[in-house]
Amino acid sequence: MQKAKPQDRGFDPARLARIADWMDGYVTDRKYPGSSILIARGGDEVYFNATGQRSVEQAQPFTRDTLARIYSMTKPVTSVALMMLIERGLFSLSTPVSEFIPAFKDMQALIPGATRIDQTEPSSAPTLQQLATHTSGMSYPFNPGVLAKAMDEQDILFKPHRGTLAEEADRAAALPLSFQPGTSWEYSVGIDILGRVVEIASGKSLAQFFEEEIFAPLGMTETGFRVPEGAGDRFASLYTPLVGDAMALNAAEAGGDSLRLTDQAGKSPFEITTLYSGGGGLVGTIDDYMKFAEMLRSGGMAAGGRILSPSTLAFMMRNHLPGDIASMGQPSFAEQPMEGMGFGIGGSVVLEPGRTAVPSNPGDFSWGGMASTFFWIDRVLDVSVVFFTQLAPSSSYPSRAELKALLHGAIVA
Repeated sequence: MQKAKPQDRGFDPARLARIADWMDGYVTDRKYPGSSILIARGGDEVYFNATGQRSVEQAQPFTRDTLARIYSMTKPVTSVALMMLIERGLFSLSTPVSEFIPAFKDMQALIPGATRIDQTEPSSAPTLQQLATHTSGMSYPFNPGVLAKAMDEQDILFKPHRGTLAEEADRAAALPLSFQPGTSWEYSVGIDILGRVVEIASGKSLAQFFEEEIFAPLGMTETGFRVPEGAGDRFASLYTPLVGDAMALNAAEAGGDSLRLTDQAGKSPFEITTLYSGGGGLVGTIDDYMKFAEMLRSGGMAAGGRILSPSTLAFMMRNHLPGDIASMGQPSFAEQPMEGMGFGIGGSVVLEPGRTAVPSNPGDFSWGGMASTFFWIDRVLDVSVVFFTQLAPSSSYPSRAELKALLHGAIVA
C-alpha cells in the first residue's frame, strides 16, 4: 500500500492528530495497555499511530508489527471463505448445515420461556445463512439464557487448545437451539460451525484454506491460527479490568486492577493451537488485516488474484435481516450497536446512521474482536480503518463509537 499525505486525501491533519491524543488518553488512564491504528483512503495509507505497550510487565512498546489476538474479527474471514465456495457452486446459503454435519439432524429448540435445557420442541436445522447472520438459534457461553448457561457448564467456546473443530462442532450440535432458526438474533458460535463447513466442502483444514486461498493471495504473511515460531516476543499480552475469566461476562466483576494480565507469550493457548476457530481463532498484525479490509472495500481484488467478485461482496455486505438487529434481537452480547444496525454475512451493516447514534454512513461494514480490536470499511467515503489493542472484554469502554466520531471529524473533503 502506498502512502499519501492526509491533506491530499481529504483529511485535516490537525483534526486527524486528535486520534493520537485520544489513544494516549486511553493508555494514560490505564484503560488500554497500548494500541495501534491504520487508516486508508482510496487505497492509500493516510495515517498510522501506535502508543503504549504490548507488554506492560516487560515494558515492550506496542509497535506496528505487534501480533494480536483478533478474536471475532476472524468471522469476516471465515465468511469470505464461505462465499468463495458458494461462488464455485458447491452449495447455497439456504443449504441446511445438517447436509454437512450430521449431528445437526433432528434438532431441538428451547420452547419460549424455557427455564431448563430439557424444555424443548422439534426444530429444523439452521441454514448456512442463519449461522452466518446469528439467527440460527445457537449462542455463546457469555450470553444470558438457558442455552448459554449449558454451554458455559460444558465449556463449549471453540478454544484454540481444546480438541478439534470437528469435535467441538458436534458438541455444540448436541445442545438444543435457543429459539427456532430465523425468528430472533443472538450472537453465537454459528460462524465457528461455518468454519467446519468450509473444511468439509473444500477438503482442507480451515488453516490450510485460509492460507492458500485468502492469506497468500493477499500477502497476509503474519496471520494464522497460531503465533508464528520465533515471533513470541512480538505477541501482545492480553489484559482485563475484570476479576476472574475475562470471557465470563455473566459473572463479570470489576477488579482493583484495570489492566490485569490474563494471557501472555510463553503461556498462551494461541501457541499450541489444535482447534481452528473460524469465529475467533486468528492472530495477526494490523498491516495484514488492513490488506483484508482493503480487499473488501475495493471489491474483492488482491495482489495475488481475485478473492471474490464485486457482486458477491456487495451481496455479502448487505443486510440479511428483515430489519435491524434490535427488531429481532434478544438481550445478548454484540460487538456493535443493535439500533439502526443490520447484519450481513459475517459482519454488521449500518442501515440508519442516526439510530446507531454513531457517525457513519449507510452500508458501513464492520466487526470487532473480544480484545477490543475493531475494523470498518466505508464505501461512501472510500475509507478502511483497523484498530488494534488487547483488552477483554470489548464492552469495557465506548472506544469504537469514539473512534468513528474522531475519524468523521477529521474528513473535510
